[in-house]
Amino acid sequence: MATRGIKQLHKLTLSYCEHGGSSRYVREFISSGRIVDYARANPTVQVAVEVQNGRHPNVNAEYLTGWDKQVCVKNEPINRISNVIQMLNDSSGRKMNRIDGPVQTQTPSVQGIWTPFLDIRDKKFGMEIVQDGVN
Repeated sequence: MATRGIKQLHKLTLSYCEHGGSSRYVREFISSGRIVDYARANPTVQVAVEVQNGRHPNVNAEYLTGWDKQVCVKNEPINRISNVIQMLNDSSGRKMNRIDGPVQTQTPSVQGIWTPFLDIRDKKFGMEIVQDGVN
């Protein structure tokens, strides 16, 4: 996700085990070249692949905001790994906050409060185009 035109994902690290069965699909994902295709499609993101023997595979994402996210991809198929990487790519890195109550503002809308009875589809508004010096 981009904030003010700047992509927030800074670094993506895919870690896996060389021997473990839970890393089987991650090894297939890497050997199929999909990680290289992702790196070519997203040149602003640093892509790293780490071998961590004896550990379950995961995808780590570091963002420009300083936040990071980690998603476990243990025994996940290749298309799920692609979806996780795309989800992390589209994310801003911010933590999600639950809003329990209604949202209220101190500055009401300039447009006014909307009501379902406000029907202006068939109304005509008088408009006049005025150019400099000509009426």
